[in-house]
Order: sequence, then C-alpha cells, then structure tokens
Amino acid sequence: MSNETMKIPQATAKRLPLYYRFLKNLHSSGKQRVSSAELSEAVKVDSATIRRDFSYFGALGKKGYGYNVNYLLTFFRKTLDQDELTKVALIGVGNLGTAFLNYNFLKNNNTRIDCAFDVDPNKMGTKIRDVPVYPMDDLEKYLGNDDIHVAILTVPAPVAQVITDRLVNSNIKAILNFTPARLNVPPSIRVHHIDLAVELQSLIYFLKHYPTEEAEE
Repeated sequence: MSNETMKIPQATAKRLPLYYRFLKNLHSSGKQRVSSAELSEAVKVDSATIRRDFSYFGALGKKGYGYNVNYLLTFFRKTLDQDELTKVALIGVGNLGTAFLNYNFLKNNNTRIDCAFDVDPNKMGTKIRDVPVYPMDDLEKYLGNDDIHVAILTVPAPVAQVITDRLVNSNIKAILNFTPARLNVPPSIRVHHIDLAVELQSLIYFLKHYPTEEAEE
C-alpha cells in the first residue's frame, strides 16, 4: 500500500480489500455504476461509513450518480498494489498450514505462498500444490533475501515466539499470526493476530447476550 494510503485510519484501510473484492465481482458482471447503498448491502458496512472511507481519497463519486465501477476498481487496484505480487512464507505445515497451501489465495492474483517450512521429516523436500516445503532449520537460508517480507505463522503456540525471533532476523516485516501466542516483536514489524478460538468465543458471547440488530451496530 502506498505511503499516501497509510495515512488513512487503520479501520478504513482494513475495509479497502473488502470493497475491492466486491467491485471486481461487479465489474465481471458488467455493472457500470454502483451507489453507496448498494455497496452497503453487499459488504455489510453502513453507507455513511463507506462514503466517509471513500472521502479520504477525494471525489470518487458524484451525488445522484453514485460511483463508476471501472474507475473505482482501477483506483483501488493501484491503491492496494494489486499489480505487484507479494510472496509469502508459510511457517508450519500442519492441518491449518496445509489448508492454506491448498487454497493459496487463488482469487488474489497479487498474493502467493512461495515457500513453506516444517519440522516433520515426511514433509521436508515435498511440494504441496507446487509450493516447496523446506526444513525449519533452513528458515534463515531461504528467507534471508529481499523477495519475501510476509509470513503466515501456523506453528504450535509454545514455539511461536522462538520462530518469530528467527523471522525477525530473516528480513520478515509482517506476520499473520494464527497461534494463540501474543508475539513480542520490534516496532518495525507489523503483526496481525487471528485467534480462531477467541473469535469463536466472542461470537458465542454476542449471540447469547446481544440482539442481532445491536451486534451489527
């Protein structure tokens, strides 16, 4: 994402890929323009928020007309660096890691898992969907270059910090953490935590204690 885009609120930045995905679908269906209300219904974000998000980028639409789908698609493709391939390393080829390799962001042309690492001798030296699986001991050997800056972490929680320390020393700048561990990293490293158990517990809590309308708000 460009330096200019980084100045927008982080909540807005997180919604941009959602908008882009829907706009791609609209473009594929031949639709030429869309209103904020239609966008709102599709992505489940209220129209006022969508208009505010878009306002950070200037005049993207016209009152009474809506938004030009092709223009928005081109704009967000450039904003999200969709024409630039980002290579990703997968650390941990267990059940979740294998699922990632089988999926490998098939609908995201700008993101690709390029290599994977594991401690299982039966997986080392193999390929899963054309992605090579290397020994964990060779982490620094394969990641110590300028090609890969992003890693997905799907290792057991007890070793997550040790592996993270090695990633930090291997030129990785961003980690998508699927372990329950809360990682300690330098300020220059960005970490997004996705704890499936916590998300499920949160969902169940909201289900029991909040009406659907309030939860959506």
